[in-house]
Amino acid sequence: MHIGALTTPALIVQTELLDANLRTMAAAWPGRRLRPHVKAHKCTALAARQAQLGHTAFTCATIAEMEGLARRGLGEDLLLANEVVDASRLGALVRAGARVTMAVDSEEIIAAATAAGVPEVLIDVNVGLPRCGCDPEQAGRLADSARRHGLGVRGVMGYEGHIVGLADRSRRVELLEESMALLHACHGEVGGDVISAGGTGTYDINHWATELQAGSYALMDTAYAKLGLPYAEALSVLATVISVSPDWAVADCGLKALGMDHGNPSVDDATVLFCSDEHLVFRPEHQVRVGERIAVRPAHVDPTVAYHERLHLVVADDVVESWPVDLRGW
Repeated sequence: MHIGALTTPALIVQTELLDANLRTMAAAWPGRRLRPHVKAHKCTALAARQAQLGHTAFTCATIAEMEGLARRGLGEDLLLANEVVDASRLGALVRAGARVTMAVDSEEIIAAATAAGVPEVLIDVNVGLPRCGCDPEQAGRLADSARRHGLGVRGVMGYEGHIVGLADRSRRVELLEESMALLHACHGEVGGDVISAGGTGTYDINHWATELQAGSYALMDTAYAKLGLPYAEALSVLATVISVSPDWAVADCGLKALGMDHGNPSVDDATVLFCSDEHLVFRPEHQVRVGERIAVRPAHVDPTVAYHERLHLVVADDVVESWPVDLRGW
């Protein structure tokens, strides 16, 4: 099918760039050293392509992602890197043969894992990002508690999310050393074989993690592209120009098709002015016409993908495959 036959807005993936991104990361973090985070693409077909390169353990943000991967036969080693109070659905995955590990940062979450029949946990440590994760001083105590509950403690997890997007590489290195020093100290108290950390923005400088939780590297976005990483922006949103005025133009790709938490998207040879629900208003450097197709590059890939039902893989102007975004929801 020609790309022009797609209804817009539509997610477009340049197949050659995607494959190059996957190969580059596989060379840097081969096999089980990489635990790809599927929240970035929410697509079991893409996860299967990652598994073909040897990455058979996955990081998940939702129980639905865990269930979808298991249905696809990708349940060899699944980590829910997010605290959930009701983990009951995970018990069914365990009984069906999937290896399931939960991140825990409190007694309540340990109790939830125990009640669900989840056998293994990682102690989630706050290494500087004000989000989930226990105080580092509590990590050893929580590990002891988990073991008293009969849970296997595989190790520790700590996400340096406050660092991965910093434009100054030297600052990323400096802060990463501080965060990973905390995590390593906790690992000494907790035990286990796993130090799970990292993301696309620290893939080349995090030498402390035993496994990397990168996800955005596969498709990329304009926020990460600013860091000069060796990963191309494989994903864009195909949009159609629907109105043209003397000083601006409008495309059918607004807030309901784009993740906007990292700022405006980008359009080549144009300045994006603003987005509303269904509209992207931009000032083109060259004349555009109604009906013309444009590529809109999102600033944040994860929520952008979650707005759509399919990824359309293209070579030149031909759609060669369409993959369902089948890990949406909770």
